[in-house]
Amino acid sequence: MAIRRGGSRIIQIMKRIFPILLFILTLSLLSASLSYGQVQVRLRVFEASNVGTGIDSSLRDMRDQFKPLVDFSSYRLLKEETPTLYLNQPVSSPAHPGRNIELTLIRQHKNVADVRVKIKREQMDILNTQVRLSPGRTVSIGGPKHGEGVIIITLSAQF
Repeated sequence: MAIRRGGSRIIQIMKRIFPILLFILTLSLLSASLSYGQVQVRLRVFEASNVGTGIDSSLRDMRDQFKPLVDFSSYRLLKEETPTLYLNQPVSSPAHPGRNIELTLIRQHKNVADVRVKIKREQMDILNTQVRLSPGRTVSIGGPKHGEGVIIITLSAQF
């Protein structure tokens, strides 16, 4: 009889705890799936040219990445944003007059995010490419002419 009472007591405790554990498990799975389908991206748009020398103070952290761009002596930041991308939901941002940058998270797996990058001029795509972003890496895309230089777009992921 002592065993039966102890066993029924355990069953009563489990009946009370089980819904709470099930709720916690469901909540944690839901929050994990929601965060998995989003990526915060650092978008920088800058002008690279041979007019003058120097790097905009807000671009100093990218000095080593400019070394392969030996054709340019000057870098000036035009725009910086950190949009959050959600799966298959395009985010558009004006790059400079008449042009927009559209970013779309296509897929995310482990520590890699595939992002579609479009540059549009008057609703027409002038660039349509896909990049693979991972934390700690920056992808640079050469863009159209701007003033006496060119536009360069850099993307880095934070997730």
